[in-house]
Amino acid sequence: MDLPRELPKSIEPLADLALDLRWTWSRAGDALWRSIDAAIWEQTRNPWVMLQDVPRARLEALAADPTFTAELSRLVRAREQYMKEQSWFEAGGPGAPGESIAFFSMEWGLGEAVPLYAGGLGILAGDYLKTASDLGLPATGVGILFQEGYFRQTITGAGEQRESYPYNDPTALPVRPVTSSDGSRLRIRVELPGRDLWLRVWRARVGRVDLYLLDANDTANSPLDRGITAKLYGGGEETRLLQEIVLGIGGWRALHEAGVSATVAHLNEGHAAFVILERARLFMRGARASFFEALWATRAGNVFTTHTPVESGFDVFPPELMARYFPAFGAYLAELGISLPELLSLGRRDARDASEPFNMAFLAMRGSARTNAVSKPHKATSQHIFAGLFPRWPSWETPIDHVTNGVHVPSWDSREADALWTQAGGKRRWRGAIERLGEVVSTLGDEELWSMRRENRNALVEYARARLRRHLAQRGASPAQVEEGGRVLDPNILTLGFARRFTEYKRPNLLLVHEEWLARLLLDAKRPVQIVVAGKAHPDDAYGKRLVAAWVAFANRPDVRHRAVYLEDYDMALAEQLVCGVDVWINTPRRPWEACGTSGMKVLVNGGLNLSELDGWWAEAYSPDVGWALGEENDLDEAGALRSRLEHEVVPEFYDRDAAGMPRRWIARIRASMAKLTPTFSGNRMLCDYAAIYADATKDFAARAASNARAGKQLLAWQRALEAGFPKIRFGELIVRPHDGALVFHVTVHLGDIDPGAVRVELVADPQGDGPPLREPMEVAPGSAARGDLTFTATLVTSRGPEDFTCRVVPRDERARIPAELPLIAWQSR
Repeated sequence: MDLPRELPKSIEPLADLALDLRWTWSRAGDALWRSIDAAIWEQTRNPWVMLQDVPRARLEALAADPTFTAELSRLVRAREQYMKEQSWFEAGGPGAPGESIAFFSMEWGLGEAVPLYAGGLGILAGDYLKTASDLGLPATGVGILFQEGYFRQTITGAGEQRESYPYNDPTALPVRPVTSSDGSRLRIRVELPGRDLWLRVWRARVGRVDLYLLDANDTANSPLDRGITAKLYGGGEETRLLQEIVLGIGGWRALHEAGVSATVAHLNEGHAAFVILERARLFMRGARASFFEALWATRAGNVFTTHTPVESGFDVFPPELMARYFPAFGAYLAELGISLPELLSLGRRDARDASEPFNMAFLAMRGSARTNAVSKPHKATSQHIFAGLFPRWPSWETPIDHVTNGVHVPSWDSREADALWTQAGGKRRWRGAIERLGEVVSTLGDEELWSMRRENRNALVEYARARLRRHLAQRGASPAQVEEGGRVLDPNILTLGFARRFTEYKRPNLLLVHEEWLARLLLDAKRPVQIVVAGKAHPDDAYGKRLVAAWVAFANRPDVRHRAVYLEDYDMALAEQLVCGVDVWINTPRRPWEACGTSGMKVLVNGGLNLSELDGWWAEAYSPDVGWALGEENDLDEAGALRSRLEHEVVPEFYDRDAAGMPRRWIARIRASMAKLTPTFSGNRMLCDYAAIYADATKDFAARAASNARAGKQLLAWQRALEAGFPKIRFGELIVRPHDGALVFHVTVHLGDIDPGAVRVELVADPQGDGPPLREPMEVAPGSAARGDLTFTATLVTSRGPEDFTCRVVPRDERARIPAELPLIAWQSR
């Protein structure tokens, strides 16, 4: 048993509980941890460090306390039951034999005790892993143990943002070093120019699943190299490249050395794209295959999720920097058996453009058979961004699907909400299928729902007051100002919430466009409103910092500061309180720059409502009975629409009370939102979607890897033959004749030496209006030659005219995913 220090025998199980990050979402142990030392618990929310800091005398007293030891025994039994019970995946989830998923992410947001995240990407990764544990999905997380993580925000007395970077001491984190079979620490070697980089490996337990974390702070490294993993997203482009080498190449090696065999590599953004190279390299050894044969085999098991709504958000590296770390005659490329230009071509839009930088997202997409965006609108945006990788293919055929993000509901629900959902759906409601959850929640009564909302709002007010008092004192505010901070807000009035990264496209100051109107709205004597705001600007974003300062200044106005509160240092702990307590969550990004957005999903379980831009997830979720929408074309109109929704719809409905003092229409909206949206935008639904993808990827990888990658080798030979033959394809005239209410198409195609079975000739018509595109395979006409010039025909019943159609030739092999893996195409006329 791993112990933080010597513990009294009867309470040694505390160590196991503290090292399992399940306590970040299972609140059953909160009372026990608080009883050990309430002050340390409230400050750190880290049981592992608490066990190191509590005086020995206190531990001895706890060991002798029968009430404490009885509660400890209960929690140990509950954890054992959780670990042993049959999971959703084991009971028949859409898995494949031998399936195992490795989920790579640069950020991990599991809780404030493990501060390895900057924003939504990391929170999503944490929610993914927690949901995987609850569902029993055979997943393993891989990331980096940053020494400083992301920055902490403080607001000065002048209202300006300042950044600090507290040190993440691994011994104080609930992680343990991974050891080799001989008992020594597992260390991963990565070759860099002129030296070796040594990576330490740590493991965090997250319920049923593990998270492996790497760091370069090894004494065998130079001081410069020890700083590679010093700061999340810190340093220049060279440091970023090295971090991504650590994550991708080092991460896959770490799994291999730790004995973790993954059939699926899931890349959460392009940061992890070097996994593709390292996975192929290790596969080459066992299969006696070339790099591109290995790529054909392993690509089937790679899944890429893109979260970026603008191409400028991708990590790109200049060719000279890539040449320094992947030299043409260096050991790594020599082992892969490819040249530097061949490597760079995998990360370029135009492989022949030697000046084009290396794009990690392009490598991720070219090295993955399956790519998905994170919402339906984001799919269309991503298809446009990546269209250049598929020249001459219509953008609507860019091979990107979508799996809309979801949140790990147990991490974000309040105690009161948890009790209601347990009453309606049982204790295991978020550990399996969720199809009927909406139905049972819709039966909850008005009094129950409204009572839950009052309790949640009251808890937020108390939390905000305590946090504001602490921060005001730190800023050097007067005792009177600190005391006043303890009286802000009112637990009985409509509470708005806005919290996210402060950057220009998220338009956090849209409410301040009409500042005096906002002040009047807040101060209305009959229908008062209050707002809680939080968010950080990137340290290098001067404009974002001005947006922060504007909200701080507004919240400091003497007339409104009891109704408008800006809470500094937005983190997971604050987010949990906000999403539980606010009545309306406001989101105002500029379309289409919100890939998905998950903060608004987190209020759903707590009965909060959304007033949001029709972008990302809200474009899928919105209907008039569950919330309010924005969708104007420019900022000024959008500010007016936001003002109108609040003044004429939101506020009146909240204060429209019956004789019993109940806002019946508001409660009906809460019930509809909870029932319709919470299950749909939960991590359960997201993981179910991914599980089906993983099952297919596992089967495809197994088929291609079998018999020393026989299928992978065949597919590479097929690719080479088509690449040689496609430039020689020629078309005759497309002839169309009406016949019995149908259109009969004929075309002669010169295929040269291409085997007709290796391609598909298709009729194509682009989408028209809201209608779908048309793609119809054409068959070889009877009597055509076996090769060379062949006549193809198709008969189609359609309302579209002959002029809408053209024909084309595309690759065909049932084992390949086209055009994702081979974007060749030849058109009859385009």
